[in-house]
Amino acid sequence: MVYVTRGLVDVLLELAHEAEPEETTVSLAVTPAAEFEDLADVPPDAPVFTHFYPPEAGKSITAVFGVDLSVPAGQTQGRFISHPRGNLEVNKTDDLHEAILVAVPPWDESSLAAFDRSGRRQPLEIVDAEPPAESLA
Repeated sequence: MVYVTRGLVDVLLELAHEAEPEETTVSLAVTPAAEFEDLADVPPDAPVFTHFYPPEAGKSITAVFGVDLSVPAGQTQGRFISHPRGNLEVNKTDDLHEAILVAVPPWDESSLAAFDRSGRRQPLEIVDAEPPAESLA
């Protein structure tokens, strides 16, 4: 089962819509379900996708050094990929992660699916929960 917050889904689908007709790829991070106050139906050790790294972040650094320094190494467990031409599956050219969320037009929840690193479709559950507040201290 792949869990993702509704807020993250809304943002990702909007990013895909705005990028159309181009594809968009976004790194995704998780928060353990135990850290939420309102996720009683999700196992406490389950990862819930809650955050993303903006696709434009660090592009100038990447262009100069050839390495994506905008996303902390090992900090993203998933990837969101939009396919504007409508193929709701993982392509051979997609940047694979532990979990991959793929969206196609018309950019709504029914056009979003989860896959594992091998491209096999996984059950997806969108949860109505806010991630815990984070502190910079």
